[in-house]
Amino acid sequence: MLPLDLIATAGALLKAGNGKPTQANLRRAHSSAYYALFHCLARDCADTLLGGTGAAKSRGAWRQTYRALEHKKSKDACRNRAWVAKFPQPIADFANAFVSMQEKRHLADYDPTIRLTKSEVTTDIALSEQAIKDFKIQPIKDRRAFCAYVLFKVRD
Repeated sequence: MLPLDLIATAGALLKAGNGKPTQANLRRAHSSAYYALFHCLARDCADTLLGGTGAAKSRGAWRQTYRALEHKKSKDACRNRAWVAKFPQPIADFANAFVSMQEKRHLADYDPTIRLTKSEVTTDIALSEQAIKDFKIQPIKDRRAFCAYVLFKVRD
């Protein structure tokens, strides 16, 4: 799953319906924007810890690492300001976007009374896209450390 493909899907959902997307499309767009962040992080965990395309690696181990990322555990880690502050600002910004977008995804997916607007969803899609782009250009050592942080229990 490519994160920017999910961003493109979110954008396409906003354009459906003759310029006025339905609440269902707005909700799915919000959800897709969060999942773009999630899959960006899951892929980075597997790639930075085991090796990306072309690396000599076990496909099963790569998949296991990708799938090891948990929504709640990752959100809790990203919410820990003391730890997140140890990373470069673009990674901290990614962590903040991850928390915010996961909370908004829960509302979009589970709160039947919420009404979303096209402008707020457009803003959140752009936020997610920029967070992904900024995250991906950070040094691999910093991304690898962040991936270890969100995947593994911190022991003092």
